Amino acid sequence: MMDLNRRSAAAIAAAVNAGETSAVAVAEETLARAVAYDAVQPQIWISRAARENFLAAARAVDARIAAGETLPLAGVPFAAKDNIDVACFETTAACPAFAYRPEASAGVIERLTAAGALCLGKTNLDQFATGLNGSRSPYGIPRNAYNLDYVSGGSSSGSSVAVAAGLVPFALGTDTAGSGRVPAAFNHLIGFKPSKGRWSTRGLVPACRTLDCITVFTDDTADARLVDEVLAAFDPADPFSKPLANRPLSPKVIGVPRRDQRNFFGDIESEYLYDRALEKLAETAELVEIDYAPLQEAALLLYGGPWVAERTAAMADILANNPDAIDKTVREVVEAGLPMTAVDLFNGIYRLAELKRYADTLWTSIDMFVFPTTGTTYRVAEMLAAPVALNSNLGAYTNFVNLLDMAALAVPAGIRGNGTGFGITLIGPADTDQALFEAADAYLSAADLPSPPPLDLEGKMQTVKLAVVGAHLKDMPLHWQLTSRDAKFVGAFDTAPTYRLYAMADSTPPKPALVYSEDGAGIPVEVYELGVAEFGSFVAEVPPPLAIGTVTLADGTSVKGFVSEPRATKGAQDITSLGGWRAYIAQLA
Repeated sequence: MMDLNRRSAAAIAAAVNAGETSAVAVAEETLARAVAYDAVQPQIWISRAARENFLAAARAVDARIAAGETLPLAGVPFAAKDNIDVACFETTAACPAFAYRPEASAGVIERLTAAGALCLGKTNLDQFATGLNGSRSPYGIPRNAYNLDYVSGGSSSGSSVAVAAGLVPFALGTDTAGSGRVPAAFNHLIGFKPSKGRWSTRGLVPACRTLDCITVFTDDTADARLVDEVLAAFDPADPFSKPLANRPLSPKVIGVPRRDQRNFFGDIESEYLYDRALEKLAETAELVEIDYAPLQEAALLLYGGPWVAERTAAMADILANNPDAIDKTVREVVEAGLPMTAVDLFNGIYRLAELKRYADTLWTSIDMFVFPTTGTTYRVAEMLAAPVALNSNLGAYTNFVNLLDMAALAVPAGIRGNGTGFGITLIGPADTDQALFEAADAYLSAADLPSPPPLDLEGKMQTVKLAVVGAHLKDMPLHWQLTSRDAKFVGAFDTAPTYRLYAMADSTPPKPALVYSEDGAGIPVEVYELGVAEFGSFVAEVPPPLAIGTVTLADGTSVKGFVSEPRATKGAQDITSLGGWRAYIAQLA
């Protein structure tokens, strides 16, 4: 497998403009990358440019450079979600029965091509852009580039993976409910959702025409800015385009959801990473907890209110004449719009206006929102088992943004233990797009996040980290239960200072009981990593009154570990003050 490191659009354009390389050379390398990654995930593409056509487009760019032009995206390869028209490609919206060949490219494609960019192909998506997970496509399921067991996020699934895997420096997605932000978070990317009307949507297969935005995935904010500079313009041929405006924003006061309203769906890692991001933001801004309920109510109007009928309208023909061609889950979603009435719609419009007034009032005292992009992530198998409920969870912090006419920029904020990304989204009023870039740069510089992990090219073995505190420590009597399962030593740590350690009575061999206590101390533990199957067999052998639960370490992260039933402390000796099990065993000796 060739090196699939990510590339910079700005660096490629600068090199091609300066004559340090050629668009043809970049195109040749891009084609090689795409072919190499086909061995991992060919399903991220619905169609790809023929080799000769792609090289011919690159030669045309080189000819323009030779003639004296300077092009902002000279020779930069990109991908486009397959609900955006690109001349010479079919547009399918991930539905073969819907496919057509457009007479012209979408407005954004025209501008990118004029700027010297080269379209490598059309990427897979949740059918008709209905979904936030990436599993609703007859062309296959794009998976997270860093852990193939997990969803890529959607609906702009293929576009996000194409950038994450280093195939193209940027890719276009779309966003109606979070489709340009959720996949960015899961794949350690920047996901920019412009203000409505900032980028033309002419040539886009609509999901909800009044809400749709075309978006971009990039490795860094510099490339997202560069694409915005090319695409931000008024398009008189697009009835939803609006004159360009740039509203200032100085994020001195940041709104965050009230703690009692935050929902991470049981994902302790996401909660921890969000808290760490807020701690960093709090160094330069005041954090103010806001009542998230009205924003959440606005979000519910998208699928639980009359706006679902806008999706129904966009798919009316195929829904009436060929419903079996539609993905079962997608059809279930859009059919909910059929019984909606004009009365429902107007009542929804009235309620949305009230909720928008609440949001607009917030902007008088708050400069920017910072929310988790998503509260959690899921394995593909989990998503297929509960496709509607789990997909809804992914939209908990995204669905309101377009309805309330806000700009949003998703940025990385940490790495889960499984390799998938956690992200936060910076949200501002309409037309604060450029200011959000500045705020993101400041956060990313201060946060100093680790680089994304290596790509998952073969499918990772799923593992679990386990903290042991007593008889399973190295050189202790039960350590063999770990070594026989090929457990990998991760390191020695202390727990958070909220535990007490007891030496249980009448236990053979001697074993401790770790018990949660507000007046506890940090207890030394060793952490090991086991395969999921090996972890399961280990848990099956744990005798009562011991059990396996979740243990919090001193740095705030959580791992699985030994916990105890209350009866474990009956007749037990409190040995917390000794500083760990090894010290107790040494005392016995």
